[in-house]
Amino acid sequence: MRSGLALAGANLRGGAGDDGILTALEASGLNLWGTKLVVLSACDTGLGEVRNGEGVYGLRRAFVLAGAESLVMSLWPVSDYSTRKLMTDYYRNLKQGLGRGAALRQVQLDLLRRNRQLHPFYWANFIQSGEWANLDGRR
Repeated sequence: MRSGLALAGANLRGGAGDDGILTALEASGLNLWGTKLVVLSACDTGLGEVRNGEGVYGLRRAFVLAGAESLVMSLWPVSDYSTRKLMTDYYRNLKQGLGRGAALRQVQLDLLRRNRQLHPFYWANFIQSGEWANLDGRR
């Protein structure tokens, strides 16, 4: 219950039982079997609460329990501009047939190639977890 996503309109608190917040508990109840990739590009989406003997509880675990094959998520806040650029290039790499992990790695390497002095804060906040093959299943 301590991890979630605030969706558009969450601050309006409309009626009909929908509060605009998708909690990790609600996400774990979704049926995502067959979903190849979930991208959580908001800030801190890869974080969660550590429980002894249980691992990390959070959005990452919730989407895996729901059936998602792989996830891309962030470990700390970063600017919207940097995220937009990184995600645009990531999807371009996926479309070209790169694997889910390789596509992200390539984007990060390209950012470093353009500016070798670029602090990891701007390029290393996203990680990929789960299946690493491309979206067609080719390894």
